[in-house]
Amino acid sequence: MPAACELAYSEQGAPEAEPLVLSSSLGTPRAMWDPQAHALSERFRLIRFDTRGHGASPEPLGPYLIEDLAGDVLALLDRLEIDRTSFCGASIGGMIGMWLAANAPERVDRLVIVCSSAHMPPPEAWAERAGTVRDAGTTEPIADAVVARWLTPGYARAHPDAQRWLRWMLAASPPEGYASCCEAIECWDFRDQLERISAPTLVIGGEFDLAAPPEQHASVIAERVPGARLELVPAAHIASVELPDEVARLIIDHLNEEDDQ
Repeated sequence: MPAACELAYSEQGAPEAEPLVLSSSLGTPRAMWDPQAHALSERFRLIRFDTRGHGASPEPLGPYLIEDLAGDVLALLDRLEIDRTSFCGASIGGMIGMWLAANAPERVDRLVIVCSSAHMPPPEAWAERAGTVRDAGTTEPIADAVVARWLTPGYARAHPDAQRWLRWMLAASPPEGYASCCEAIECWDFRDQLERISAPTLVIGGEFDLAAPPEQHASVIAERVPGARLELVPAAHIASVELPDEVARLIIDHLNEEDDQ
């Protein structure tokens, strides 16, 4: 594993509260979680970070692997002197969470995976997207097509500001970092490793997620992670923006389940 990047991050909530780390989707910085930040920070020490190649974090030359992105998170936890945390990740953030839970189980208390996948073929589609972004020197050429799958059409029409906000984040994403993360997804296949995850796991899938249809992705994760629970919500790929209150409630309920046992 290459040297870890020093990730840009932010904290909210009481320092003495139980930690919760949020990991964003491909092409978005930590601001993606703004709709949940207040509710979650009232209960947890909330830590949000920009994935390598995103936002204010370093953008080293790729390609990257998911284990590289996960190693950055472990280095961040060490910097913050956090031995163990709950982790919630969306899209590529969910892939990071799966890797951490399977390979560093002593660091992950409870896990939430949102609109993610253990394997997203075909690999040539990710290679093509990476090449398009590198050739253009910007994510602009792929922005409209990608964002069109992030929200359901009805929600996008009713909330044009939300769609513009998401598109702005994607279009501002550093091109090398975005392309290199596409390459990480290109070679990602964690299906045979899911049974190694021992952390109590909640899998949230979007019923209308065209980027990661739940029957092919969320359901597979929930079936193979021991004891995992699947919750489907009426949203597309960025469910945390489309259904902020419901996603926050599901996260909080899952992280609090241990107290009720």
